[in-house]
Amino acid sequence: MNKLAIKWTIVIIAIFGAVALLYPSYEWYSKTTAEREKLEASGDRPKRILNLGLDLRGGSSLLLELDVSKLTGNESLNESMQRAIEIVRNRIDQYGVGEIPITRQGEKWISVQLPGIANPEQAEALIGKTAMLEFRIVKTDNEAQETINKLMELDNPFNPDGTLTEQAAALVPAGLTVMKDKQGFMVPLTDTAAVTGADLEDARVSTGEYGYPAVSFQLNGDGAKKFGNLTSANMKKDLAIILDNTVQSHPTIQARISNSGQITGRFTMEEARQLAIVLRAGALPAPVNIIEKRTIGPGLGEDSIKSGVKASIIAFIFIVVFMSIYYRFSGIIASVALVLNLLFLLALMAYFSATLTLPGIAGIILSLAMAVDANVLILERMREEKDKGQPLPLVIKEGYAKAWSAIFDSNLTTWIASLLLFQFGTGPVKGFALTLTLGLFVGVFTSVFVTRAIYDLILTANPKEISI
Repeated sequence: MNKLAIKWTIVIIAIFGAVALLYPSYEWYSKTTAEREKLEASGDRPKRILNLGLDLRGGSSLLLELDVSKLTGNESLNESMQRAIEIVRNRIDQYGVGEIPITRQGEKWISVQLPGIANPEQAEALIGKTAMLEFRIVKTDNEAQETINKLMELDNPFNPDGTLTEQAAALVPAGLTVMKDKQGFMVPLTDTAAVTGADLEDARVSTGEYGYPAVSFQLNGDGAKKFGNLTSANMKKDLAIILDNTVQSHPTIQARISNSGQITGRFTMEEARQLAIVLRAGALPAPVNIIEKRTIGPGLGEDSIKSGVKASIIAFIFIVVFMSIYYRFSGIIASVALVLNLLFLLALMAYFSATLTLPGIAGIILSLAMAVDANVLILERMREEKDKGQPLPLVIKEGYAKAWSAIFDSNLTTWIASLLLFQFGTGPVKGFALTLTLGLFVGVFTSVFVTRAIYDLILTANPKEISI
């Protein structure tokens, strides 16, 4: 196989590959909004498609603040923030929402954008739960009952987060603590949790007593051992299942339980589903407070898409007309490369499940402009060689060779700038940097490799001249 055949094999494979990568996105956005929402709810959303950002699709934007005063353990603030971001991301991924921007802002804030979710309360319920799961034994001795009686004399023995107030804690003897259940009744418990959510391996929605939704859980090896010891040592006692300082239920231990169990509490199906999600994703290192929330309607995104598409089409027509008039047949070849540039770029973004935003569209436009600039450099160098009276094969060869250094320098400097934007930018800035970076690589491929393959194919017909 000669070099020309290899070149065209690469180009054809790239074109068919790009079409194949973009087809799932085309199929997805061809569906109605209701159909897409139904598929997302069931977890049937395609993985490798081009996602629309908040500014194009509408949805919710949340700014979370990690309560650093509640951090425990030996983790630094940076480590806690990284873990919180990862847990928030895991919860949303399991909920069925596509790739979304979750970024750290400042010292202790997390920005979360949820395209397609127009109800911020729905997002808050999913993201904001600390999900501290604990298993404790219910105390039934006289000391426990006397403590409850003392606490009932106080106006409000509990803080908003479910913990005892300082005044109430002073009335509770060592080895004992008190928490509320879902109905508001006080439950005396052991002061330490033998098994926690850290011992959890999996959690799934199931059916509990009386047909109510419940959450079945599986424990890891260490957790199963601890849970087995706890239940075997406390037969016929009540085992309290506690989530975020609230007793969800306290069933009686009838037999030794090791690696699995069930959390019941008259949940709705949605409550059970969200509880299973937060338990699987893990507990946040500290509570997060939602300090800002905004809802963006889809109408704004539709207008942005229409305006962007209209502007892109008009700009593309102007470029094609200009290139065709100024560079004639060679300008048409450059225009073909520009079309392929956009095709390949969108295909790569779909492959990486990138989120397309308005700044991202700006990055695409800039990368296309860089591709046009590369073609102009090549064509101008070819004109110079043609004016010297060089034969056509040498005109084409020297045009590419002499333009390459300028193309390489301009793309390299822009690529370095885009890397810095991606490293130190947040949210929309990163989207701009990502599309620009991918666009630069694609632009070099189409401007240098694809157009050269077209000229080499034309040269096989031995033309005396090509209009430039």
